[in-house]
Amino acid sequence: MKYVISALTAVASFAFFCDPAFAEGATLANQHVDPASNAHIYFAASIIAAGFGIAIATWLTGLGQGNAVGKAVEGIARQPEAAAKIQTAMIIGLAFIESLVIYALLISLIILFLNPFAKYFLQ
Repeated sequence: MKYVISALTAVASFAFFCDPAFAEGATLANQHVDPASNAHIYFAASIIAAGFGIAIATWLTGLGQGNAVGKAVEGIARQPEAAAKIQTAMIIGLAFIESLVIYALLISLIILFLNPFAKYFLQ
């Protein structure tokens, strides 16, 4: 019975996902960029901004994490009996710091892949 259910699920998912995969995409032949517009500048600037944004975010996150770990090690050296509490607080803090880089990465990916000017330049 499990085999039949899994086979039916596989067939249904195949039928569901293959139709959009083989569908014909919209043509971009009728879409033109006005040469007087600055769309190409915005497109290039958004790509450069995404690259610099993720670079600066990872650089500052590395500094913040290094500072947090350094202060935690100093605290453990001063009070070894509180090492477990300090380490727990440090790990939670590092997770929060790292989540900021993940948000920056998400924003950079949105800028790169959902760019409204990309349809004019990438075909």
